[in-house]
Amino acid sequence: MAASRIVIENCAIATVDANDTEYASGYVVVADNLIESVGAGSAPTGLENVVRRVDGTGHLLTPGLVNTHHHFYQWITRGLATDHNLFNWLVALYPTWARIDESMARAAAQGSLAMMARGGVTTAMDHHYVYPRGSGDLSGAIIGAASETGVRFTLARGSMDRGESDGGLPPDFAVESLDDALAATEATVDRYHDDSFDAMTQIAVAPCSPFSVSTELMRQGAELARRKGVRLHTHGSETVEEEQFCKELFGMGPTDYFESTGWLGSDVWMAHCVHMNDSDIAAFARTGTGVAHCPSSNARLGAGIARVPDMLKAGVPVGLGVDGTASNESGELHTELRNALLVNRLGAHREAALTARQALRLGTQGGAQVLGRAGQIGSIEAGKLADLVLWKLDTLAHSSIADPVVALILGAAAPVTLSLVGGRTVVEDNHLTTVDEDAVARSTRTEARRLARITAAG
Repeated sequence: MAASRIVIENCAIATVDANDTEYASGYVVVADNLIESVGAGSAPTGLENVVRRVDGTGHLLTPGLVNTHHHFYQWITRGLATDHNLFNWLVALYPTWARIDESMARAAAQGSLAMMARGGVTTAMDHHYVYPRGSGDLSGAIIGAASETGVRFTLARGSMDRGESDGGLPPDFAVESLDDALAATEATVDRYHDDSFDAMTQIAVAPCSPFSVSTELMRQGAELARRKGVRLHTHGSETVEEEQFCKELFGMGPTDYFESTGWLGSDVWMAHCVHMNDSDIAAFARTGTGVAHCPSSNARLGAGIARVPDMLKAGVPVGLGVDGTASNESGELHTELRNALLVNRLGAHREAALTARQALRLGTQGGAQVLGRAGQIGSIEAGKLADLVLWKLDTLAHSSIADPVVALILGAAAPVTLSLVGGRTVVEDNHLTTVDEDAVARSTRTEARRLARITAAG
């Protein structure tokens, strides 16, 4: 059967390929789920079976955005504990999070995914680590929501086995035993992980953080991931308090602790990595360990400014993350493009910290590399998956910014005229085509209120 083709033309294009190739006016031809060709000027003549032509005049075409760190369940606990640092924030919210169930997890995932997809995300991930006893099939609910939304998805199947009675922060009924956590994680990998080129669902092994899991869960989790051939994810070096905790409990800092448990490597990525010294950055670069940079959440919790320019210079893979919407209430990755640039310019490198094009790379090719999918997504190149976003830049909001990449990164949030995932339309004229946004909003409000009532009742 002949391939069905979509032609997008007359738009500026930022390919984010290895050479940062850009076209002031160009085209992309999509054949079924793949990018067939990209170039300057008009699309080739004589193309067969063209089912749609899109006039991109006044637009910028980029790769779809790739989110590398999130906690979907937090969508229904937004706007709480707004003036807390990380540890106090966790203490305030764990009693609520410990009461989530399958219906809540599904609604929260729908809300998180819808907001990201509407803002240009074509590949999402969720680090879900709260599995209260008797809460139902939380992983299945989250994966189902991602499938309905139509984005590529990595579920980082998290776990915690250090409850309050063992010196951890979460209530004991919200954590799993070592054996249960490992068994459930392996079962999730076996049921859902797809390692094919155009996979829509992948699974990573993801114990929550050094202060909420045992050393044995870290070690055996790494062994499980490598036996199954999947990636590893956790939180690392997010706060000064975490570093102190690791030194007191393990006699070493977070990076040395991660290395001692098998948690550095090209199949690993860490969230935050705010408090990294030169030795830590060198260790990440030497091992190919990736970083999910979450500038808004780091600022919201007062965690600090990650040394992203130094990481990039050293060769550390870096992508962008929304983080959970209890510490980044907007829940949109495209705002992180701007915030990554602005926040990092407050650091030691000031105006030389990041450029607009480096910020775009963090949110696209950088994220693809961190998720282990750089050969499939993250840039506009022939043979890659047709995950594309067409940003509208011809309105008042961007009317006097000549450079379209600068307009996208530093200007107001640009509407999404079209978003494709594997050639399938997910967003059209700034609205989702796959799910009813109003229905999702109603569902998330209902579940947020139900969770609040349950929490208040104790």
